[in-house]
Amino acid sequence: MLTVDITRQLADFTLEVQFTVERNVLVLFGPSGSGKTTVLRSIAGLVRPDAGSIVHDGRVLYSAEGGVFVPPSERNVGYMFQEFALFPHMNVKRNIWYGVKKRSQEADEMYGRLLELLRIGHLAGRYVGQLSGGEKQRVALARALMAEPKILLLDEPLSSLDVATRLELQAELKRMQELWDIPFVLVTHDPDEAKALGHKILFLDRGRQAAPRW
Repeated sequence: MLTVDITRQLADFTLEVQFTVERNVLVLFGPSGSGKTTVLRSIAGLVRPDAGSIVHDGRVLYSAEGGVFVPPSERNVGYMFQEFALFPHMNVKRNIWYGVKKRSQEADEMYGRLLELLRIGHLAGRYVGQLSGGEKQRVALARALMAEPKILLLDEPLSSLDVATRLELQAELKRMQELWDIPFVLVTHDPDEAKALGHKILFLDRGRQAAPRW
């Protein structure tokens, strides 16, 4: 279980959120600029909240009161950025392997499994500029899962895709979450996407939790 209870002062308002995520999908939903990405960055350790705590399966990742701040590299958190953040000078295989600290038989098996599950084996030698939006999304997801994270964060992962591809990859994300059986925290401002993907939906408005406005 992931438990988040944090406060952080932003430029125009104070972000205050409190939620828990089991091994399912929590969607952070709301208008742009409402603090959703800051929540993801706080869980990842890229932002330090002003107060509160972040705990995963009994392990304290952040505690203002206890003076605990686990650095990002030690949190075992996967982060799929909004623009995928793939490296254009690397082919698909190197992008997926990027960040894996040690080559091993287990890692080789994981790589093969991801290529098969995401149906991207034929793309291994291609470069990012040769990929469609849906292919980039699958490669970014493979890279995030390659390190076998305990939590996966996804920031607007489908926002740049056409409707047909979005629907296909919504199903893909749900399937991958069920296979990996870890908390997924996903940011979107699309109500249909929030309803399709979220086991639980948290609506944010200027940093505060509120009733969803569909």
